[in-house]
Amino acid sequence: LCQAIEECKRVILALPEHSERQKDAVVRLIHLRLKLQELKDPDEDEPNIRVVLEHRFYKEKSKSVKQMCDKCSTIIWGLIQTWYTCTGCYYRCHSKCLPLVSRACVRAKVSHQAEYQLSICPESGLDSQDYRCAECRSPVSLRGVPSEARQCDYTGLYYCSSCHWNDLAVVPARAIHNWDFEPRKVSRCSMRYLALMVSRPVLKLREINPLLFNYVEELVEIR
Repeated sequence: LCQAIEECKRVILALPEHSERQKDAVVRLIHLRLKLQELKDPDEDEPNIRVVLEHRFYKEKSKSVKQMCDKCSTIIWGLIQTWYTCTGCYYRCHSKCLPLVSRACVRAKVSHQAEYQLSICPESGLDSQDYRCAECRSPVSLRGVPSEARQCDYTGLYYCSSCHWNDLAVVPARAIHNWDFEPRKVSRCSMRYLALMVSRPVLKLREINPLLFNYVEELVEIR
């Protein structure tokens, strides 16, 4: 397959640009590369259930190609690649990425410690993290070398681009203290945690910030 791919690439370069023969050769090259990827990522011997860091991963049967791997941040090609989804927090990843998963299942945290961070973006500085991602511990920097440091507005911590995809979520601390429901950028882990926590009645608003009842008409009506 590797030899066929190299030969196909040579043929493409030799053929007239934008010709039908060149287009056919490009299609053949794509098929050869997909076949090679399929051999690198076998499907038959993979177990249906895998347990990693409290995640309970189930092998997916969907052929959708629109999912992204939470570990390597690349597309999951459902037609040819084996992939798993955690039934607790919906973490998705390739079969080959399972041994590399470093994020514990946030469903377990919701079960054991169902409470919010109530300080607004409690930043402690990138130096306190030893200039490493708060999740996977890969080197990060505010200058983007070797990897861009992205701050999570919920935890105040910095993450690499693989652990922080600039997802937007309403931050509970900002809503409670400032009645601010503007979505902010949060890490993948925080986004999943907030999604799982959103329906839990854990905020005692009259104890946390009773002054809000003096300024927000809807809260006065509820009280």
